[in-house]
Amino acid sequence: MRSVRFPRYARSPGLPRPFSQRALGTGLVVLSLAATLLALLIPVHLFGGAGPAAAAARTTWSDDGEGTTATPFGPLTPLDRDFVRRVRLAGLWEKPAGRLAQERGTKDAVRMAGEHLVDGHTELDRRSVEVGRALDVTLPERPGADQRGWLDQLNAARGSTFERLFANLVRTAHGKVFALVALVRDRTANALVRELATRANTVVLDHITVLENTGLVDFPHPGNDEKK
Repeated sequence: MRSVRFPRYARSPGLPRPFSQRALGTGLVVLSLAATLLALLIPVHLFGGAGPAAAAARTTWSDDGEGTTATPFGPLTPLDRDFVRRVRLAGLWEKPAGRLAQERGTKDAVRMAGEHLVDGHTELDRRSVEVGRALDVTLPERPGADQRGWLDQLNAARGSTFERLFANLVRTAHGKVFALVALVRDRTANALVRELATRANTVVLDHITVLENTGLVDFPHPGNDEKK
């Protein structure tokens, strides 16, 4: 018996060809990858990049021009030396500022902030001197011109004017050094500098917290960019 073949009917030119499962799956994978890439790129674009290079661009530090030197504790870079000097410099003006807060503060929170400053910078000052001696880093012996000016302002102020000035001057200074501490802790290859940065991170964050707890810190308005 002869088999019967049914004729094939041509597809109408106006009708679309149906998608295969393979083509549909490939399309979904491509869309998923595109969405993932977009999610990764948006934060980098919004926040100006990430990583040590971007952090270094936003953090101010001084290059002493002496290059990187070898030490028994690892290489010592200009950034490392500047950090050790800045820790020492901070103690030279913030310890006196803390003592003034202990003496002149009318609020318990202000006196407590002063106590934390004195205790914290007494420790960091000792550590910075020890690190400087071990790494042959020359350290400052007196506050810089800006720091002396801040101390003059504090010495001339009294009452609530002193308290608000104290909270804002010291809080601003700590905010700037906090960024430097993070940069050094991330990038240094020197064991002594890393240890100092680790401890400084804890102390500086404590000082920021107690200063903010005074309720006197005037935070910058949203959208204002720091230029220094």
